[in-house]
Amino acid sequence: MCCNITSALLPAVLPATRKATAAGISLHGLGDTGHGWVEASAGIRSSHIKSFCPRAPVMPVTLNMNVAVPSWFDITGLSPDAQEDELGIKHAAESIKAYRDQEVKHGIPSHRIILGGFSQGGTLSFYIALVTEQKLVGVTALGHWLPLLASCHGPISGANRDISILQRRGDRDPLIPLRFDSLTAEKLKTVVNPTNVTFKTYEGMMHLH
Repeated sequence: MCCNITSALLPAVLPATRKATAAGISLHGLGDTGHGWVEASAGIRSSHIKSFCPRAPVMPVTLNMNVAVPSWFDITGLSPDAQEDELGIKHAAESIKAYRDQEVKHGIPSHRIILGGFSQGGTLSFYIALVTEQKLVGVTALGHWLPLLASCHGPISGANRDISILQRRGDRDPLIPLRFDSLTAEKLKTVVNPTNVTFKTYEGMMHLH
């Protein structure tokens, strides 16, 4: 399994305006890139936070009729019983963790890094937060799900047992079933401190807004 940062994952970056003491890593959704996320972040930036928006490699996606688009891993369906691309999810996680490790070497401690994302990117963010051995400040995602749900058994040990989690969705999201979000929230509360898990629903919001 490769854990190097390839050219496909080179991020769009919004640098801090003074010495960076924290970082946010935002992962885009299926078919998107990181550049739009950097532009959207510009209006809410903090002077000491460096924002990174990596780009997923281009690959055929089963759910997309095998059309090749930027994607963190293959998706066969959006339901709790759909077959999952376990190897692809784990490979993508290692790539993003390698990028995080690079920032740690540059002086930003892991516990000052937050992960987040939209849809497939949020899904990958949650997976990374649960399997990494380095402490993160938190993870937040919109319109996502928790991958490899059946393989999450019991409380996670180590640094991220008390990680802060913000799970969000629109109440008119036609792509990610509400049942999927509910299962995610239930599972998260069994593997991390349940008081740190927040699930918010936004009235009138679709999947792409």
